[in-house]
Amino acid sequence: MKSIYLDYAATTPLDPRVLDAMKPFFSKKFGNTMSLHSFGREAKYELEKSRAVLAKFINARHDEIIFTGSATESINSVLKGIAFANKGKHIITSSIEHHAVLETCKWLEKQGFEITYLPVDKYGLIDLKKLEDSIRSDTILVSVMHANNEIGTIEPIEEIGKLCRDKGVLFHTDAVQSFGKIPIDVNKMNIDLLSISAHKFYGPKGVGATFIRKGTKIEPLLHGGGHEFGLRSSTENVPGIVGIAKAVELRKKEMKPEEKRLKQLRDYLIKNVLKIENSRLNGHPVKRLSNNANFSFDFIEGEALIMQLDSYGIAASTGSACSSATLEPSHVLMAIGLKHEQAHGSLRLSLGKYTKKSDIIYTIKVLPKVVENLRKISPFKGKW
Repeated sequence: MKSIYLDYAATTPLDPRVLDAMKPFFSKKFGNTMSLHSFGREAKYELEKSRAVLAKFINARHDEIIFTGSATESINSVLKGIAFANKGKHIITSSIEHHAVLETCKWLEKQGFEITYLPVDKYGLIDLKKLEDSIRSDTILVSVMHANNEIGTIEPIEEIGKLCRDKGVLFHTDAVQSFGKIPIDVNKMNIDLLSISAHKFYGPKGVGATFIRKGTKIEPLLHGGGHEFGLRSSTENVPGIVGIAKAVELRKKEMKPEEKRLKQLRDYLIKNVLKIENSRLNGHPVKRLSNNANFSFDFIEGEALIMQLDSYGIAASTGSACSSATLEPSHVLMAIGLKHEQAHGSLRLSLGKYTKKSDIIYTIKVLPKVVENLRKISPFKGKW
């Protein structure tokens, strides 16, 4: 049976070159970066070299990069850290953010903060005028993701950042899905804080990073030995940090040609899938990530669709990977105006560096048959 992986938005395989770069730091080069002897100095050197790689990739200063254990940790650190370090009780975000943002905002509401959840249009784009109108004198932070993890829509980050800069409000973006796929310049895009995760761009799991613009007032989430400029105390994961840096180096070389190739495959996939009756593309038709295609099919359940595709050797997802085990419809699809039943019939196909055209051709061949079979036994047929 074929084995086709079309769930790169959930996680990516570790690039063998990244693994090779990491290997020595699990054994021979095992030093603690805080130690003063040669083992510690060697680890410290690699830590700072890796920090410089990430900083250069997004046009930041080296001391503006803080390594974390994940993007979730990064997002929690930013939202909570900014909230408790600055005067003001108001935060603005969008209704289609990742759960790491939304759940953190819900927690902050319990601590007395006020959160505005901006609506989006049918494509998943926020309205800049609504954002501007939502900013108050006590607004301390705006957090809007760069590209949506489910529908792939790319937000107007540079315009959002400029608006926030003009209003004197800090701006954070969750760049987990966009990082390594499209260029990011934190200065040109007026970004004050940014979160990423290595495993989304062929790096290791268990390591992420935060960009924090120099001079930003932020309260650390973790206290201890003063690691990471005192902003993230915890012994640094040197193998993982070396791994994320190597993955970034490879992205710098491969991102542009890969984006062009994936766009061609994505567009071919979308064109053919939309030939299926009662199907629709979710997200913006143009302003979307090169590797993302999200569909809804009337009269079927997304969970059944995923299981059927898996039986044909195709790995895909419905909703976001972090919450796909729940039976609740995607909050993203509901926010862009889909009915409850339509949101339940979603399919996310996300491509990556190892996706071949033959994989897409096979998927296009299998998918209509699977949808047809599920509709034949669907209790929803004709009831919508």
